[in-house]
Amino acid sequence: MHKPLRIQLPDLRYIDCKIDFSIDTFSAVVQLCKSLGIRHPEELSLCYPLEPSHLKQNYQNLKEAKRIKSTQPPDTNTFIAATRGSSNSLDRSNGPCPATPPPPRSLSATPVASQQNGTLRRYGGVYSTQSDGSSDGGYCGTPPRAASMDALDALAEVSLADSPIEPDSQSRESLLTPKSLMERARMNVGWLDSSLSVMEQYVREWDTLQLRFKFYSFFDLTPRSHDAPRLNQLYQQARWQILNQEVQCTEEEMLLFAALQLQIELQTLAGGSADAADGAGASAAAAPEDEIDAALCELQAQLEGGPAPRHDITHVPELAGYLKYLSKCNNDYCTIAPKRFTLKAYKRGWISCRDGMLRIHSSREAAAKGDPPSYAVELRGAEVTPDAHPASGRYSIKLEIPAEDAMHEMWLKCENEDQYAEWVAAARLGARGRSLADAAFGAEAAAVKALLTLQRPQPAAALQQQALPHLDHLQPDNYLAPRFLKKLKGKFTQRVLESHANVKELPLLEAKLQYIKTWQNLRDYGQTMFIVRFMGHKRDEIISIANNRIMRLDPNTGDHIKTWRFSTMKAWNVNWEIKHMMVQFEEGNIIFSVQSADCKVVHEFIGGYIFLSMRSKDANQTLNEELFHKLTGGWT
Repeated sequence: MHKPLRIQLPDLRYIDCKIDFSIDTFSAVVQLCKSLGIRHPEELSLCYPLEPSHLKQNYQNLKEAKRIKSTQPPDTNTFIAATRGSSNSLDRSNGPCPATPPPPRSLSATPVASQQNGTLRRYGGVYSTQSDGSSDGGYCGTPPRAASMDALDALAEVSLADSPIEPDSQSRESLLTPKSLMERARMNVGWLDSSLSVMEQYVREWDTLQLRFKFYSFFDLTPRSHDAPRLNQLYQQARWQILNQEVQCTEEEMLLFAALQLQIELQTLAGGSADAADGAGASAAAAPEDEIDAALCELQAQLEGGPAPRHDITHVPELAGYLKYLSKCNNDYCTIAPKRFTLKAYKRGWISCRDGMLRIHSSREAAAKGDPPSYAVELRGAEVTPDAHPASGRYSIKLEIPAEDAMHEMWLKCENEDQYAEWVAAARLGARGRSLADAAFGAEAAAVKALLTLQRPQPAAALQQQALPHLDHLQPDNYLAPRFLKKLKGKFTQRVLESHANVKELPLLEAKLQYIKTWQNLRDYGQTMFIVRFMGHKRDEIISIANNRIMRLDPNTGDHIKTWRFSTMKAWNVNWEIKHMMVQFEEGNIIFSVQSADCKVVHEFIGGYIFLSMRSKDANQTLNEELFHKLTGGWT
């Protein structure tokens, strides 16, 4: 039942491991993550590696394409024992034909650095492990009897908590760079069906699959040693999404990502491992030496509660001030839409936010008199996109407000950083249907200000960073997305050092966690896109599924046309015969067919996010596989 597969990890390394071909893919991933030391395996899954041709047209089912194009004999149920596998076969109808593993490949040209006794040791290459966590002792293509003792020693020290600083060219070439939203939507055709075994999905011995974080709903991310493998692999997946332009970011955000990546590499070279960096960071912060004591202190703080709210609980808090605004609407619902959508069209007004309602008056005096607002809208269900440029002092917020037929676009321009942080926090809470009385308002505003502080360059402090190691080997291609290379390549080192001055004190795991948090603040974060065709329409459109909503996007600009929140969803159903999907919301039903993947993939994403939202905060909770399959499996 256990057959060898080659698995590509999120950090682009490959491992050869034995997977149980007789159980469903979800259970196989749980076993694999357990052997790799990755917590919360329900957030990950396996997918087929894609080729550039897969992004040029729609494929609804890669399994069928794999079966048709397979060069294997017609008897697809035959499993031939590999030299490193068992001597058993799932079908003995064919005669013995010994298969051999793939030829060795150099897949880690710049391996992980580890410093022991003052000597820098490097480990890399493909290593092998079995699903029970034991190593077979050999690199790819090498039988275990031929493995040397040096290889065995190296394999014993390889950890997923650390990754190669730079992958080799073959691994990096395996990444696909989407050039449009349509191509990005086609990248989700490769996900395996979690309800079926890998054998049922035309996966054969020594095939290559990719292990990736599938659901962007991460539970209990903590910068501690026991979560180091998961934190590192998630950081690596975020890093390659940014460098591959799967998600877009501003220039300031790109430089912050580059600075955090540099800090992570410097900490890796200096500390040798996540465990060492974790220990150093803990001692530097005067944290409790024992994790149990730290957990008890955290529990005590939660039970004692935070400081009492300063505002009167009988008074509904309100955020108000003078801001510049611009509204772009498509119908008579909005009466202040300018004829031309330009910077000169911005107007200045007294804007207030209370109980999730945004109101605009011509002046503060008009609002105090009780005059009706010139514009009033409910923020619930809105899409909030911050657009800050601290270096140039520009702070804007883009609001896409839901209406009956489309999303109304509105921009707010803030005067300073403090005002911007408060309005971003207020808009985000309002979009979730919560008021300013929510205790999360202060924390949300503080998080926005902290992120802006990290993005602000420090030219004076950058001069003190010139003596840092590793600077001579900085290659802009490894730190910047392609669209920033031309502009920043000539002054790359100086600009990165200006941003690095803000993060130079972060220990290894804290730097990785900050990288992930910054990634989570990007506009395109957590959006899994699909090309669909709505019932009654003849052209293809794009929907995006996030952890709490479904969005209908403009294929050309990526603007939100309509948003449906999971909180208003009643049910979702699939007609398996005609492959149509219907999602029922309080405001109506939507019916569509999926063009760029099997409809089971979309069904599984919706059910998966519902399942992840039901996880409790109990650290001792067990994984309810039965509930997962009930929400994602459907019927066949």
